[in-house]
Amino acid sequence: MTEEAAIEWLIPLPVLVPFLGAAATMTLGRHPRVQRMLSILVLALGTVVACALLVLADRNGITAVQVGGWQTPIGITLVNDRLSALMLVIAYVVLLAVMVYAVGQGIRDGDEHQPVSIFQPTYLVMAAGISNAFLAGDLFNLYVGFEVLLASSFVLLTLGASEDRVHAGVTYVMVSMLSSLVFLAGIAFTYAATGTLNLAQLAVRLSAVPEGVRIAIFAVFLVAFGIKAAVFPLSSWLPDSYPTAPAPITAVFAGLLTKVGVYAIIRAHTLLFPGGALDDVLLVAGLATMLFGIFGAIAQTDTKRLFSFTLVSHIGYMIFGIGLSTELGLTGAIYYVAHHIVVQTTLFLVVGLIERQAGSASLRRLGSLAAASPVLAVLYLVPALNLGGIPPFSGFIGKVTLLEAGVEVGTPLAWVLVAGAVITSLLTLYAVMRVWTKAFWRSRDDAPEGDMVAARPAVLLDDIGDVALAERRDVGRMPTLMVGATAALVLVGVALTVVAGPLIGYTERAADNLVDRSVYVGTVLGPEAAAELPEASGPAEHTGLSDASSSQPSTAGSMRPDSSTVRPQPGGAAATEGTS
Repeated sequence: MTEEAAIEWLIPLPVLVPFLGAAATMTLGRHPRVQRMLSILVLALGTVVACALLVLADRNGITAVQVGGWQTPIGITLVNDRLSALMLVIAYVVLLAVMVYAVGQGIRDGDEHQPVSIFQPTYLVMAAGISNAFLAGDLFNLYVGFEVLLASSFVLLTLGASEDRVHAGVTYVMVSMLSSLVFLAGIAFTYAATGTLNLAQLAVRLSAVPEGVRIAIFAVFLVAFGIKAAVFPLSSWLPDSYPTAPAPITAVFAGLLTKVGVYAIIRAHTLLFPGGALDDVLLVAGLATMLFGIFGAIAQTDTKRLFSFTLVSHIGYMIFGIGLSTELGLTGAIYYVAHHIVVQTTLFLVVGLIERQAGSASLRRLGSLAAASPVLAVLYLVPALNLGGIPPFSGFIGKVTLLEAGVEVGTPLAWVLVAGAVITSLLTLYAVMRVWTKAFWRSRDDAPEGDMVAARPAVLLDDIGDVALAERRDVGRMPTLMVGATAALVLVGVALTVVAGPLIGYTERAADNLVDRSVYVGTVLGPEAAAELPEASGPAEHTGLSDASSSQPSTAGSMRPDSSTVRPQPGGAAATEGTS
């Protein structure tokens, strides 16, 4: 099989494999052991495929495939570039680790009274929706990806149907439906203005739309994606929704679902609406998100809610990098997305272990954990310091890159964002160290409610009562698979530090692909369409995301080797088009 044919087959697999796996696991509901093994195998295969796509994206540049042989822009286009490939790899690593964690929890506590037969296929459907969103080459397919992952997340969030989870689920459903309606309205406005939904074709046609209409459409999309990404002031739903779910579900929600919204903002901002028209709005929103989130975290006594607020806060760093509209800002934002997915997921898994070891996640009940479980102390401390931005961890590297990008822009608003980012980082360190001193360092006897614990560990069903500490049964044991999966993610977070140089280089190349829209358009539609991209129009003086032709004419002769595409030909053969 030629490399072009291999790419044609590989690109749809991150979506197809979990969908088929979900169907298979649904039929195996009466065989939990086989169901568990199949779920892990599916996600492991997805991880391998995602890694292969990352290698191909970095070596060959952007590639695209037309599903079913329909030609662009009529059919469904799937596009694999450096950004989408990196997001797929990180997503599948996290999805696999959380699945292993959940399986370990189920094996230890017993599945007979748990809705595992529903959890695993729904989880795989969510993985397919996430993958589809990252690979989507048109707006409607992106919308479908969002709806698939949101529909599955509704089910996961309300497993057990306790009062708290149903209340949180209703809030989540209503907010998500509002976001979807706004997104759908944006799609309708876009189609009415341009007559297409293909992202590459939109990049060409939107330039002919009056500027006021174009900015209005962008604002609609920012509202839709801002709700999904939990950007202030559209973020108040998140701390009330995520903490009610079981630890594995909360972890994967916190790590991945908001980042799909961030990914959509990056794609829309760079490919469809370059020029910096709403950059100041993004920067102000980024600053408000950072400060609102971290001040909310400081006020919490429950660790799940505390980390839910830090999740919101650190979305602000990503919006900061995007709003700078420079290649360095995008480089830092992409790196920070990868870092934050891993670290935030790890911390929520650690909270699940804390609940098992100590019988609670409330700081009013926790204490002496460092003495009771040194392993758990290490598993918490490493990602906590990473989130706080302590050198040399990846959190420090990502923040320094973003701060450097802000200083490079040098506008008054950029300097305010730099100061806000530094303050947020210091307050984040204070918040995570507060958890350390109260939960791990102090004596449990000094905790106001240290004599109370949950009667038994929480799995998927939320039916836990409180008992006295002396009467608890089987709370303190941490299953090996749960500890192993958490430790693996801790190591992945450390690895992001070890390979920071090559990874920053990769994110620089990804940012370069985003800045030069001619590469994406030429790959999907051909060099002729790339030549139709207009000259730069009205970017702010600091902006680096003007139209592709701002630095050089967008002609076939200027296309780099990145401009390769896989297009099905008559008879099913794949041909590669491109220029060098």
